[in-house]
Amino acid sequence: MAAAPALKHWRTTLERVEKFVSPLYFTDCNLRGRLFGASCPVAVLSSFLTPERLPYQEAVQRDFRPAQVGDSFGPTWWTCWFRVELTIPEAWVGQEVHLCWESDGEGLVWRDGEPVQGLTKEGEKTSYVLTDRLGERDPRSLTLYVEVACNGLLGAGKGSMIAAPDPEKMFQLSRAELAVFHRDVHMLLVDLELLLGIAKGLGKDNQRSFQALYTANQMVNVCDPDQPETFPVAQALASRFFGQHGGESQHTIHATGHCHIDTAWLWPFKETVRKCARSWVTALQLMERNPEFIFACSQLPSTCPQAQQLEWVKSRYPGLYSRLQEFACRGQFVPVGGTWVEMDGNLPSGEAMVRQFLQGQNFFLQEFGKMCSEFWLPDTFGYSAQLPQIMHGCGIRRFLSQKLSWNLVNSFPHHTFFWEGLDGSRVLVHFPPGDSYGMQGSVEEVLKTVANNRDKGRANHSAFLFGFGDGGGGPTQTMLDRLKRLSNTDGLPRVQLSSPRQLFSALESDSEQLCTWVGELFLELHNGTYTTHAQIKKGNRECERILHDVELLSSLALARSAQFLYPAAQLQHLWRLLLLNQFHDVVTGSCIQMVAEEAMCHYEDIRSHGNTLLSAAAAALCAGEPGPEGLLIVNTLPWKRTEVMALPKPGGAHSLALVTVPSMGYAPVPPPTSLQPLLPQQPVFVVQETDGSVTLDNGIIRVKLDPTGRLTSLVLVASGREAIAEGAVGNQFVLFDDVPLYWDAWDVMDYHLETRKPVLGQAGTLAVGTEGGLRGSAWFLLQISPNSRLSQEVVLDVGCPYVRFHTEVHWHEAHKFLKVEFPARVRSSQATYEIQFGHLQRPTHYNTSWDWARFEVWAHRWMDLSEHGFGLALLNDCKYGASVRGSILSLSLLRAPKAPDATADTGRHEFTYALMPHKAPSPAPATSWSAFSVSSPAVLLETVKQAESSPQRRSLVLRLYEAHGSHVDCWLHLSLPVQEAILCDLLERPDPAGHLTLRDSRLKLTFSPFQVLSLLLVLQPPPH
Repeated sequence: MAAAPALKHWRTTLERVEKFVSPLYFTDCNLRGRLFGASCPVAVLSSFLTPERLPYQEAVQRDFRPAQVGDSFGPTWWTCWFRVELTIPEAWVGQEVHLCWESDGEGLVWRDGEPVQGLTKEGEKTSYVLTDRLGERDPRSLTLYVEVACNGLLGAGKGSMIAAPDPEKMFQLSRAELAVFHRDVHMLLVDLELLLGIAKGLGKDNQRSFQALYTANQMVNVCDPDQPETFPVAQALASRFFGQHGGESQHTIHATGHCHIDTAWLWPFKETVRKCARSWVTALQLMERNPEFIFACSQLPSTCPQAQQLEWVKSRYPGLYSRLQEFACRGQFVPVGGTWVEMDGNLPSGEAMVRQFLQGQNFFLQEFGKMCSEFWLPDTFGYSAQLPQIMHGCGIRRFLSQKLSWNLVNSFPHHTFFWEGLDGSRVLVHFPPGDSYGMQGSVEEVLKTVANNRDKGRANHSAFLFGFGDGGGGPTQTMLDRLKRLSNTDGLPRVQLSSPRQLFSALESDSEQLCTWVGELFLELHNGTYTTHAQIKKGNRECERILHDVELLSSLALARSAQFLYPAAQLQHLWRLLLLNQFHDVVTGSCIQMVAEEAMCHYEDIRSHGNTLLSAAAAALCAGEPGPEGLLIVNTLPWKRTEVMALPKPGGAHSLALVTVPSMGYAPVPPPTSLQPLLPQQPVFVVQETDGSVTLDNGIIRVKLDPTGRLTSLVLVASGREAIAEGAVGNQFVLFDDVPLYWDAWDVMDYHLETRKPVLGQAGTLAVGTEGGLRGSAWFLLQISPNSRLSQEVVLDVGCPYVRFHTEVHWHEAHKFLKVEFPARVRSSQATYEIQFGHLQRPTHYNTSWDWARFEVWAHRWMDLSEHGFGLALLNDCKYGASVRGSILSLSLLRAPKAPDATADTGRHEFTYALMPHKAPSPAPATSWSAFSVSSPAVLLETVKQAESSPQRRSLVLRLYEAHGSHVDCWLHLSLPVQEAILCDLLERPDPAGHLTLRDSRLKLTFSPFQVLSLLLVLQPPPH
């Protein structure tokens, strides 16, 4: 191969500078092809195919049959194991020898029974270094195994990346050979690539740009590809250029190895285990060769593992796990993050978010000897305003993310700032200015990191996260070589290989001028994830509720019975299943069908085992209590409740009864009599008019439905105040066309609002269900489209301040969005939405682009639109997507995306929402006996559980929060035998100054707005 013609005359025209004619030609034609020299095929290649993900010891015992390069294997999600027998030629002594391997699937090299290297063509890892320098005494023959997964780095989509996997896809082995690697050629390529990047990146008006191009040209002139002895001369020219340093004011880039591994997304959970092994063992190889290389191991699916991922690797790859711990001790493998998985930042409940940290931080402490001080959440779809307080309570003051760079409408104004949460807690936040967690070390990326930084003058340090991600892969030696070469070069920012702790310490040292962002970090994209895969959303809400109830009843049973054993191990297992499902591509529904099905199985396990534990705890708690047929009704909420319930009768039938149960307590089932004490409540009256409309009235609210089931009136009886806007109807189902630009399961675009089509029912379909007394109801059918239908029962109970809408939908649509609307006779510029441990307000108008971008938002169990003295609240049992535009409350019900899961949301759905007109927040009713009660309606007792430190000490943890946004002094009344009460943090670590005085079975507590408090209660020994 002939050398490229040297560029003898220095050209200064812009055109020549931009084209880099000679150096580019030289690298592509004369160097790249010389990276590898002599080569030979592997001695013997054999394989076997299996649908299972087998452990190594089992796989190597299988029957291997002859194989050859060019063979196809598959289908998707299978595994092909290759046995590779090698013989290295004697003539290669003193050379660096690689196994060169290319296949469509992700590979893992095994040597002497241990994983040693990931091989992924998409991740630029297509060779394994057998030896850096073949010695005279090194073995010439050896046997390796390569485990190849029948999927690529990003799954096995057919067509686009996010398409549903192609189950019949086949994979091919295209290269398997030994070759001599020329490290000096590689370094020349790195130098020339960087020099050309500098010339292009700094531009024609920069002196340093011309110096870079001139240096590259000189290297071409002196370098003869056929004479390796000329390479050091060329490298010396590059070294002289890169050795010219900048001044003290240079921006410092902190480069940290990173490898974003989604716990499940376009591949199933089980494949993630192997992705972790492939990625982390490769990172360990780089650490051994580069002692300065630091790899951030986060609980996110980014830099590396979540605690869940580490747990998997510990179980499946114990040798690899021991090496991870070893490099963690060296400070090269750095745990960051602290949560069990990289959970979604919006949808999990406040308690679930606490458990993410509780499980994650305890795991990191146990396995690595320390907790995480940085929380990394780079790829989740927005961030709750309560996260700063939750981080604070879990010992974390630093937060890294980057997803707001994806905003569709507004550019977020900061990269380094303080974030203030709902209660005033503050954390230091850094968004890498390169707006990526998958950098590759190019000059273009380095310059972008500086130019894009929106806090110039306030912060002079930035993160640079490098490595292939989402599907794993991680950093490469080439990336490291680039960054080390750029460590301190005039004209560029200073680059240093750093840990997250070093980055944040540098940011903290000069943080006086940083700005503060107050409230949620709302992502202006991916807001379809609040609704996609409704069954997953329902499972999440139900299982959060089940685990709450099991813990409460088990805690009360523990306190009252010496024989009851708190099911700590079982609850930890169930919580970890729920936390796993709260990964940001699972609970959001942005995953393939296989993952969604696994998630539903996890929910079923939680339901089944949770209900068994619930029954056992209830039986222990209520043992010996009187009641008809041994039945008791337990109230797991922290306020007294009087409600209509359907109670079981012999033969499987049910009867209605009005029951009253105290806060977090129980009461016997009322006797089966027709003389239910309805007073002072008025019974429910149901009237159907001649035109087919129906009125339901319980003396608190009066509901009128038109003949098709739409709400024409909702009156708060005491004041006569109408809640439905004049001339409008509520409970109006509306259908929208829902065709995002690209991210199908993720996005709903603002233009979908222009396609609104009300779904109109037929008059005469409304019929009376339950005729009144304790309960009144009406029901109707609605044909949504030729393929989809809906049935609904509208229910009003005696004494109930809200009307419920029990809904069943058979949904068979493509790219449609179903919502239900309630136009309110209320005017307000702000609507209120429940979030974790509190609520926040969002605009109902589109005054600014920031307001307009919130056309679809998330909420938990309720949203409310209120003016002075009156409001209307819309409640739900399993929905998250919502909006209030003008005076119309809208609840998002179902979507129908087709990628990455073509079956998403197809089928039958059941859910309930409710509508409650109100004057103003009213105080909670006084309670009779209960385990716990709180004197202020502003304070909610969210959680009661056994302390993590038990069972050595019989102790409980109570979590309470202020819900109104006010400063409150209140009393917590206790009916359990409490010996000691101590304030603790969210990780249940006692506050040394947090001992509380117990007065007449009461504790005085003080809250600031939206503050979360945790109490550690040490119980007295139970009676025997």
